[in-house]
Amino acid sequence: MPNGSLENWLYKEDRHLNLHQRVTVMLDAAMAVEYLHHGHVTPIVHCDLKPANVLLDEDMVAHVGDFGISKILAISKFMAYSETLGTLGYIAPEYGSEGIVSTSGDVYSYGIMLMEVLTKRRPTDEEICNGNLDLRKWITLSFSGSMMDVVDVNLFCEEEQITSKSEMCIASMIELGLDCTKETPESRVTMKEVVKRLNKIKNAFLET
Repeated sequence: MPNGSLENWLYKEDRHLNLHQRVTVMLDAAMAVEYLHHGHVTPIVHCDLKPANVLLDEDMVAHVGDFGISKILAISKFMAYSETLGTLGYIAPEYGSEGIVSTSGDVYSYGIMLMEVLTKRRPTDEEICNGNLDLRKWITLSFSGSMMDVVDVNLFCEEEQITSKSEMCIASMIELGLDCTKETPESRVTMKEVVKRLNKIKNAFLET
């Protein structure tokens, strides 16, 4: 893809995405995963959602790539089993411990990625892991304090002001990320709900 991966845009020093761009990219990615889960008779589970697998075209539209370990769920089945694991830090608890593959596992991975995009913190970040935390727990603790202290400073250009609307946008996205990464698969939202909520967030807080 002409504009490389979301990972490069997050971590290369000469590249930055503002808040509006990040919301748009994550909405594009959510719509792609929603299509995998709900656009076929048999759901497709990606199994390895992460910024390196979100690719940006010439118009900065996001596409989900690398289907090397994806699974097609049989009709009437909501889950399957696999010995092929995704990437450490992004895989759902039930996938890592029991090899259970489901669309809810993709939702978990997406939620981790969403929180990473807002904070510019990898789920394997040394500072987080040294505190015996994961990204979800770290954000939950931070969310009860000053939310703006944990988000990426590059969310806003120098000339942009942090408004109450932008703070509400970030809070809504973090809340969505937490809802995606709940411990049990049945307690997580679906990708349909993710797309619905992201559209609502974008329209409410970012569109002029």
